[in-house]
Amino acid sequence: MLTTNAADTAPKTYAWEIRASGLRVRVGRKKMAVDGLDLCLGIGTHGLLGPNGAGKTTLIRTLATVLRPTEGDLEMLGTRVGAMADHRALRRRIGYLPQEFGYYKRFTVREFVEYMAWLKEVPKAAVPAAVQRAVERVGLADRADHRMKTLSGGMVRRAGIAQAIVNDPAVLLLDEPTVGLDPAQRLRFRELLQELGRDTCVVVSTHLVEDVAAACSDVVLFAEGRLVFQGTPDEMAAAGSPEHPGGSPLERGYSALLQDSEQPGGTW
Repeated sequence: MLTTNAADTAPKTYAWEIRASGLRVRVGRKKMAVDGLDLCLGIGTHGLLGPNGAGKTTLIRTLATVLRPTEGDLEMLGTRVGAMADHRALRRRIGYLPQEFGYYKRFTVREFVEYMAWLKEVPKAAVPAAVQRAVERVGLADRADHRMKTLSGGMVRRAGIAQAIVNDPAVLLLDEPTVGLDPAQRLRFRELLQELGRDTCVVVSTHLVEDVAAACSDVVLFAEGRLVFQGTPDEMAAAGSPEHPGGSPLERGYSALLQDSEQPGGTW
């Protein structure tokens, strides 16, 4: 994948690609944005749902090793993520798309993705093919030599997805990836998520329940920094009933689980 040693390129298997136990992450001096999380994620596409302020972005940033755990244990791809550890080798195997990302406006799409491949230490000889494959997968092959500053918001977002997958990551972390995509682009993106989830641990943070229903095999519902529910979309839908708010069974299940978590002795 990202090494030149043939022995190291053989796929490695883990009990879990991501394992958190009692994970707590503090933002600022007081707020515990992730509070006592126990979570295991393997191969597949996992939809991270929750209201604004639930702690989804903090969790994604922690999994990306941008933030460090305050307390508890976090293990990714067999490596313990700690406050003082050097995570350079782990980062080579992670793909990450934040909600907002920077880029040089004069870069072409190809140059931007090439630059990110270089930062991720993709072997030089493998970069051209990796970049071409990434831009094709997000539907930007015809725009590969256009400058980033000429792209629409949705195209910029797709370029961001391309850089996240250019290193063929074992763990792919996407924070609100469908923002700015039109309906047709979102449909294609859902298909890509399903494809990636066959052999990658994909974590998608979103507030769009319909994206989770269409693309994810697993749902992780998060509120106030805590795990409210983990299961299949069908299991989430089964938690709701007609009296709960929502325009679909999954939305009603989402509403029901959040309401239950707010009650004393609820899901938390």
